[in-house]
Amino acid sequence: MKIDLAELHEQYGRYIYHLCLKLTRNKEEAEDLMQDVWLKVVRYSGKMDSVDRMKAWLTTICMNTFRDRYRKDVRRSKHVMNQPDTLDVPILDLVPSESMTPVEVVEQSDIQKIVQSKIGELDAIYRKTIEYFYVHQYSLIEIADMMKVSIGTVKSRLFRAKKYLKELMMDDSAAREYVMA
Repeated sequence: MKIDLAELHEQYGRYIYHLCLKLTRNKEEAEDLMQDVWLKVVRYSGKMDSVDRMKAWLTTICMNTFRDRYRKDVRRSKHVMNQPDTLDVPILDLVPSESMTPVEVVEQSDIQKIVQSKIGELDAIYRKTIEYFYVHQYSLIEIADMMKVSIGTVKSRLFRAKKYLKELMMDDSAAREYVMA
């Protein structure tokens, strides 16, 4: 049995439009969505012979098309922002960049130097524990085996080392601004 698309549109067009309007809550977007839905219906018209419930099939196409458009809009909005009229900054300056700015590179280098020097001021046992855990990325079990102590002791040393490191950084005025930020 061949299904007439004009007859199908006549029978279900208003229903699909109202569903699109309900989903989008905007007349223009509903019209765009409905157009996309009918394009898919035309594209899959050869498979309509096997459809048992036409209204349910059309509803499914409408819902899936709406979801696809919504996901696409969400992905696009992560990368494109609307620039307010009163903003004096170019829009490309507002788009996040994967690479660091020269200021961020210098700041990161400064932070690394400060932290390394403060780690060097720690007692040997705490310095070694921090180095094993954060620099060499050993697990707590591996550190316990290497230092011949229990895991609880490693956890305590790590906790105290971080506490002492923070205290050392807070005592240094240059380092304090990085800790507080």
